[in-house]
Amino acid sequence: MLALLAPGQGSQVPGFLSPWLEDANAAELIASWSDAIGLDLQHLGTTASADEIRDTANAQPLLVAGGLIGTIRLLANGDKKINNLPSPISYVAGHSVGEITAAAISGVLDPISAMKLVHLRGAQMATAAKGSNTGMSAVLGGERDLVISAINAAGLTAANENGGGQIVAAGSLSALESFSQNPPEGSRIRALAVSGAFHTSTMLPAVSHLATFASSMETSNSSPPFISNKDGAVIETGRDILDRIVGQIAGPVRWDLCMETLAKCGVTGVIEVPPAGTLAGLVKRAQSEIETFTLKSPEDLGAAHEFIAKHGAN
Repeated sequence: MLALLAPGQGSQVPGFLSPWLEDANAAELIASWSDAIGLDLQHLGTTASADEIRDTANAQPLLVAGGLIGTIRLLANGDKKINNLPSPISYVAGHSVGEITAAAISGVLDPISAMKLVHLRGAQMATAAKGSNTGMSAVLGGERDLVISAINAAGLTAANENGGGQIVAAGSLSALESFSQNPPEGSRIRALAVSGAFHTSTMLPAVSHLATFASSMETSNSSPPFISNKDGAVIETGRDILDRIVGQIAGPVRWDLCMETLAKCGVTGVIEVPPAGTLAGLVKRAQSEIETFTLKSPEDLGAAHEFIAKHGAN
């Protein structure tokens, strides 16, 4: 049984779209999505600097576009459509903004709607973060309950529980600095290069804007089923999935629970779509019995099809 995973912010690297855009259909799609949202995705994915694609307003649309292009090349047999494809994929999941990629892959949103949603998401999250004097730090190692307790005691929020001994604390920069001076037993703390405390109450203004926008969007039910960051639940109702994606902006990401659900559902293999690597690494550490495949470039498509033949639904 096979799942498709879509990575979140921080996984982007300069130029990762370049090899994918050698395909004419992919280049045409990127151009049409760029026109739809008023953002030059080709530039961002090929020639933009690391600093430029680190900007939340740029990073999030780029990530969704990259994941969709990789999936279309993998599953659509040269077509430019992704919805309603006969698919060997049994489940989809994404980390944070990757949930929008997953929603488009599973047909909840059409690609243009997904791009418009993520463009607004990135812009509003960047606005909410500006001037907030907040940030995020990864806590690596340590016993989960002790780490969570220490984060709470420091006046911070456990914004991401990524499994494999990685929890991300978020909140004021001053509290994060104090926290780094006294890490929980058995752990080390690494500050993250982000502009604010994502997945905390700092993002509530962004939730309000996205909720208004999303209320007018058309959705379809998820096929294959969607595993939610909120609690690891398997969800198929399109409106419920969209509501969860919107609310997740100000709520913790429970990727650890998503990985537990993959194992409980009998998933034997996962393919991470571009820019792949981060989620596959987390799965390897937390659910080592699940095989992983990272789809990094078109050169990987042949091996990916072999992986699908081994793990995919009949």
